[in-house]
Amino acid sequence: MPLGYQGSCQRGVAPTSGRSGPLQVPITAQPPSPRVVAKWTLRRPETLPEIDHLRFKAVLAHCPGLDALTGHVRSFAQMLTERQGERLPQWLDAVRRDDLRSLRALAAGVERDRDAVIAGLTLPWNSGVIEGHVNRIKMLKRQMFGRAGFALRRKRVLLAN
Repeated sequence: MPLGYQGSCQRGVAPTSGRSGPLQVPITAQPPSPRVVAKWTLRRPETLPEIDHLRFKAVLAHCPGLDALTGHVRSFAQMLTERQGERLPQWLDAVRRDDLRSLRALAAGVERDRDAVIAGLTLPWNSGVIEGHVNRIKMLKRQMFGRAGFALRRKRVLLAN
């Protein structure tokens, strides 16, 4: 008993309606995902590969709101990395002028604690070491939840390095 396809080669070929050669299908680029666009927004422009830079420029050309958002995000990142907290009031004013709902919410939160944010963007000190200790203690508490009483937890927190 023969197995496999028993028809002719002509049956498997799609009709070309009188054209010679292979069927030409236009290739369209799939738009980038929001996660990819966010990654492009948050990276330094000079570190983007050329193809990503061109694709990002095409996305920004189609969405003026995203172009404004990218400018504000990169401006804030520059303030953060170069410790330019004195520029924060101008940044907040620029954010308020643009009609970007998500950034307005961020700006309102920053405005509520303006002095602390300016200090955090300007001064070289931070509470990173303390936050690390707090994180370690919380992790130990989570590990021992429901297993031990206060005395054993206290001993483990004090003896852990």
